[in-house]
Amino acid sequence: MKEYNVIIIGGGAAGFFSAINIAEQNPDLKVAVLERGSEVLTKVKVSGGGRCNVTHAEFMPQELVKNYPRGEKELRGPFHQFMTGDTIEWFENRGVPLKIEDDGRMFPESNSSQTIIDCFLSEAEKHGVEVLKNHAVKSIKHLEAHYKIETTQGDFSAEKIVIATGSNPKIWKLLESLGHTVAQPVPSLFTFNIKDDRIIDIPGVVALNVEVTVVDTNLWSEGPLLITHWGMSAPAILKLSAFGAIELAKRDYKFAIEVNFIRQDFDTCMDALKTLKLDLAKKTVFKSTQFDLPKRLWHKLVLASQMTEDTRWADLNKVQLEALAGQLTAATFHVDGKSTFKEEFVTAGGVNLKEVNFKTFESKQHENLYFAGEVLNIDAVTGGFNFQNAWTSGFIVSKAITGLG
Repeated sequence: MKEYNVIIIGGGAAGFFSAINIAEQNPDLKVAVLERGSEVLTKVKVSGGGRCNVTHAEFMPQELVKNYPRGEKELRGPFHQFMTGDTIEWFENRGVPLKIEDDGRMFPESNSSQTIIDCFLSEAEKHGVEVLKNHAVKSIKHLEAHYKIETTQGDFSAEKIVIATGSNPKIWKLLESLGHTVAQPVPSLFTFNIKDDRIIDIPGVVALNVEVTVVDTNLWSEGPLLITHWGMSAPAILKLSAFGAIELAKRDYKFAIEVNFIRQDFDTCMDALKTLKLDLAKKTVFKSTQFDLPKRLWHKLVLASQMTEDTRWADLNKVQLEALAGQLTAATFHVDGKSTFKEEFVTAGGVNLKEVNFKTFESKQHENLYFAGEVLNIDAVTGGFNFQNAWTSGFIVSKAITGLG
């Protein structure tokens, strides 16, 4: 049986960040990472389209936590310990400068996730972290002064262990056998499948500032909306999928949404349309795109409002005006299913947050058992927030384990 001071289970972002910081803070500790696959950091590699969306340029903890549908309350304290600015400094100190894009997402200046991977592998080697691939964990036993870990390639012993396996049902089962409770996983970041004549042949069209509500719920979001070949995507939809993950799963991803394309109420929109009816009397509605909407989307909404391409503003009757105002401010679409958002499959689910001490990320059930990253019931909207949770939890775990916390 191989013996270590600390074993990290999971060779992803949170696992490596924990391991590197533990080994750097206390070089006397013997540290190993156990990875079930033949490659490490696979999620880092594909993140952000291969560029790795390291974090997000939000520097106030109380604002940052709003991006976590699950974990908002629990992460407030940890973000005061290790925040976005700390992440930027950590990488820059190791030769990986980051840059901020217009939407706040942060990437390595190299525009390549390989830069992050190379940094982690180099730091792990530099600080003597053993990285053991193809070691799938079969059991975890808490003995008196240590943990025994049985893997497909032999048994290990460690005084302290860190679980950083992300959304891994097998590890969740092992944690349940240790007495932890696990919220069952459901998809969190996904796009909506919608078949509707108003959007069927205009993929690629973006409405920049919409409000989307799930009918008969309190779920809503705002932001850009992208029309795709299969339905709708972009931040307005992805945020809704994250905050509504559990409710939408209960509905088997069959529900109705209401889209306000212009962020105005019905009456305000009606007043604007009546003014346009007078000002643009001789022009056709079809060719007079309004409210800064994309032309192709405007065309679709006009045709869905009991008009033809030749209908003039002057000829609009009350029914047509109301129909157009309805399409602009409260267009109903029926969602029938979901699609994964790129390669970034995220789930809501994981270890019950009430069973974790968020000052250290240590288990309340078992001493010297720590958690980092998405193995906990914490998830975020897209934009680098899930990685920030990995860095923050990994760093706080390292301080707790090395006694610097």
